[in-house]
Amino acid sequence: MAKIEKKKSSAGTGKCGAGGGSGIASKFQDQMIASSLAKIKHKLIVMSGKGGVGKSSLAANIAVGLTKRGYKTGLMDVDLHGPSIAGIMGVEGLLEITPDKFAIPKSVEGLKVVSMQSLLNQEDRDKAVIWRGPAKTGVIRQFIGDVQWGELDYLIIDSPPGTGDEPLSVAQSVPDAQAIIVTTPQDVALSDVRKSINFCKIVNLKIFGLVENMGPFSCPCCGKTIELFRCGGGERTARQMAIPFLGTIPFDPSVVKACDMGIPVLSHDSEGEFSKALGKLIDVIEKRLFV
Repeated sequence: MAKIEKKKSSAGTGKCGAGGGSGIASKFQDQMIASSLAKIKHKLIVMSGKGGVGKSSLAANIAVGLTKRGYKTGLMDVDLHGPSIAGIMGVEGLLEITPDKFAIPKSVEGLKVVSMQSLLNQEDRDKAVIWRGPAKTGVIRQFIGDVQWGELDYLIIDSPPGTGDEPLSVAQSVPDAQAIIVTTPQDVALSDVRKSINFCKIVNLKIFGLVENMGPFSCPCCGKTIELFRCGGGERTARQMAIPFLGTIPFDPSVVKACDMGIPVLSHDSEGEFSKALGKLIDVIEKRLFV
């Protein structure tokens, strides 16, 4: 946290010297964010109305898939309370810092990875983060602005679930981003995802589309189609809310196992149902956000 504390200190100096206070600090932070993201062609924020819908694993596998297709891709999470990307991608420890105090992303088979986990307590990862909204907003904005991404075709941002301070901070900090909203087919998730859709409309965050995760899959023993949840809810919701439907991604136990091992399934499997469905989603990204 030394870098964050240092920049807070410089902002405080500006307040004393110019009398502009938080306005000067905010403008400086805006400039830092704009500079950090200036060479990135497309930014996609992966978000959800509730936790437990597979948002982070989907974000990680989209980033891996784009990298495998030859695109310069970055992946970051900005979840202070439950950062998952570090574990999913198998990265550990603090980020290296340049002489001018910018964070250098970790490299995983060509994919640039940054996780909020690198800012948290490395000795006690189970320690709860108890911060109020303004503190979280400041850290998230500075975290986004402090990364040296360089030139990228795509940046995938794993946003915290819900419609609170953290997603709002991300949406306002990356105004040219588009949202991929993830849901599962059950009613409680679809109710929450409608709130996420309305959230995007209120804050003028363009919606790339809705993905239904953990959809029907083939039984590995008999081949019969199994539905963990009622089927088709995501497509109906997208149609009702007048947003693009990006497809259904089938449930796959190997995705959970791969994420727990720190190796996204798309890194080593291209033939499974999950990988094929995700490949179609990446086809849509390529077609609509060509580089």
